[in-house]
Amino acid sequence: MSDQHSHAVDRRVRVQGQPVDSYPRLAPEAARGRVLRITVPGEEILHRPCQSAVTFGTPELSQLIDDMFITMYVAEGAGLAANQVDVDLRLFVYDCEDDEGVRHVGHLLNPVIAASAPGERRLLEAAEGCLSVPGPHHELPREQRTVATGVDQEGQPLVIEGTGYFARCLQHETDHLNGMVYIDRLSKRERRAVLREMAEVKDTVLAERRTRALSLGAQELPAVG
Repeated sequence: MSDQHSHAVDRRVRVQGQPVDSYPRLAPEAARGRVLRITVPGEEILHRPCQSAVTFGTPELSQLIDDMFITMYVAEGAGLAANQVDVDLRLFVYDCEDDEGVRHVGHLLNPVIAASAPGERRLLEAAEGCLSVPGPHHELPREQRTVATGVDQEGQPLVIEGTGYFARCLQHETDHLNGMVYIDRLSKRERRAVLREMAEVKDTVLAERRTRALSLGAQELPAVG
């Protein structure tokens, strides 16, 4: 039985955790970005912790965020971590809805997931996928609510709270920056099955991404391989 919510939900888009009165279909960063190649399991950068950001407010960091947004949209993702575009940096971008249908958009550097209070940890099992594992999805339990702390590209503190699918996104992307792909949380048998399916459908998925890049006016996506 589901809980009945009596409070009115503020449906405004949250940008960097703050509500805004209007927002475009794609984050403005995407229009300035270039599509980058997305890494796949087996590449070393996906399997080790990323370096913390220590320099902020640079044109290079701003360009990377722009590039990650358009790359995420081309791949139809809800989030993308820097090591997924072969950059060793604790950074991810996101455009994702929570369990009440509220859209959250932004980026987070040096994220840390706060530990749940005793007795408040609630797991939800749902299908999860990854842009670095093109094609398949697999059921995986994640915490229903997540609070992530970090900083923005100017080094200003951020606290981003998520529920439902957005909480899953925050946990998934932070895992990436800690050197963990979601399939690493599966059993060996499940992981092999996901990788087999990926091998079967990868070429089709990548072709779809190239077509989408052209439809968005972006440069053609480089081949993954």
